[in-house]
Amino acid sequence: MDPQAPPASMPWPRAALYMLASLLLSLTQGLGMNLAAANLPQLQGPLGATTNEVTWLIAAYMAPNVSLSLILVKVRAQYGLRHFAELSILLFVLVMLLHIFVRDLQSALIVRFFSGIAASPISTLAFLYMLEPLPPAKKLSVGQPLVLTNIALGAPLARLISPDLLMMGDWHGLYLFEIALAMMAFAAVYLLPLTPPPRAKVIHWLDFVSYLFIAVGFGLIAMVFALGRVYWWFEAPWLGVMLAIGLASLTCAILIELNRENPFLDVRWLTSKEILHLAGTLLVFRLLMSEQTAGAFAFFQALGLQNDQMAVLSLVVIGASIVGGLSYILFVRPGRENAAQMVALGLLLVGALMDSNATNLTRPEQMYVSQALIAVAGVLFLPPAMATGMALALKRGPTFILNFIVIFLTTQSLGGVIGSALVGTFITWRTRFHLQDMADHLAWTDPLVTQRLAQLAGSYGRVLTDRSLLNAEGVALLGQQVTREATVLAYNDAFLAIALLAAFALAAMILHLAIRSIRKSISPEPQPAVS
Repeated sequence: MDPQAPPASMPWPRAALYMLASLLLSLTQGLGMNLAAANLPQLQGPLGATTNEVTWLIAAYMAPNVSLSLILVKVRAQYGLRHFAELSILLFVLVMLLHIFVRDLQSALIVRFFSGIAASPISTLAFLYMLEPLPPAKKLSVGQPLVLTNIALGAPLARLISPDLLMMGDWHGLYLFEIALAMMAFAAVYLLPLTPPPRAKVIHWLDFVSYLFIAVGFGLIAMVFALGRVYWWFEAPWLGVMLAIGLASLTCAILIELNRENPFLDVRWLTSKEILHLAGTLLVFRLLMSEQTAGAFAFFQALGLQNDQMAVLSLVVIGASIVGGLSYILFVRPGRENAAQMVALGLLLVGALMDSNATNLTRPEQMYVSQALIAVAGVLFLPPAMATGMALALKRGPTFILNFIVIFLTTQSLGGVIGSALVGTFITWRTRFHLQDMADHLAWTDPLVTQRLAQLAGSYGRVLTDRSLLNAEGVALLGQQVTREATVLAYNDAFLAIALLAAFALAAMILHLAIRSIRKSISPEPQPAVS
């Protein structure tokens, strides 16, 4: 036993410090993932990159990040929690310091890749620090919702603080703040030790072989979905090559694991009916939550709004997430998990329907209520789903916790990238559809079109005297207006599609629970044995 380990019954001031350390770790990890993603247009100038090139920052971060936590579970079990925590946070601080030396896109990509590696253990540490001071009965009912709520704050907080940080020094302004957070987290981890569990020799050399294939597979798939929309799926042959190599790597990992006596991942359990149902539920919900990131905030960016103009909306999302997490702790009791998930899907349905009536005059204040509903839904849905997965894993033994972690991480990290890509692709497709439809109805002989062109061209009448140039400017301005209207209609289509998907998921869940209840009511009760 570590002599520095905290006592079993922790005084509340010290318990509060552990929970604050968990909040700090959650925000550090969340900002590391979202600061670049929330400011891609603003980073193009400082890094000398195009719109497509700067998207590689997301791909470079996600490539190692989506899978590294899998092997870290075994590393922590074999080499000790204390060493794991100290080395993880030290590595994170060192990688954050590398951001100071970034001067161009190439160096930024290298640093972002290592940032994805270094950030993988941080979310795990956030969970461990939140669970450490709580009694066993409160770990799942209180600790888990609090951590998931803290993690949900990363994206809106990144958008909220970015404008001021960018004014301090572009790229370096963003990461000077993150370096400060990393330093504080470093101090917290060293001053507040975790209780070390018993060590066990759990790593086999084949685990690293399997993990290598899994890492390549997940990493390449994450990169394909991060880059596919900007390079377009069928116009960049190398995207297909990357996807094929990724799927082949995962196939190799599956073949290795199916023929092992003590597999790194139990593929048969992962493909069982209960686990596939859980994975599908988590993946669908992660796709639905893309309404907020790839939907509402991207919608305002398409209308030309900057992060500072959406500051109050970000505050609303942060406040609603906190309210949702506290509501879960106060009102959701054992046995009410399904009700909480149905409420979450209902809130998502209502919020997405409210957003589907947007116009080019819609501004953030018109979406305060809808985005608050969606933020509450995000923190109501995940805790019961995670508790269900943990229960299924523990029924098979502690070693199956790693298998559940695969499901949860895949649906959340990789699922988040896939969800944003699918929503963005749908919006691009519908924009082109509406643009073509509007162009087909704009006849140059139409008096209304001619009048509109004359009005638009008139704004340049004092600076241009050439009639042909005036007409060209009018056509250009009309094209911009048509494109803007097509974009608004495309986002409305996306919001409506997400609402319909939420309605389908809610109906499927109600039907599933009804069928299970009927089967339970008609099945014969087990009779006691007669002695």
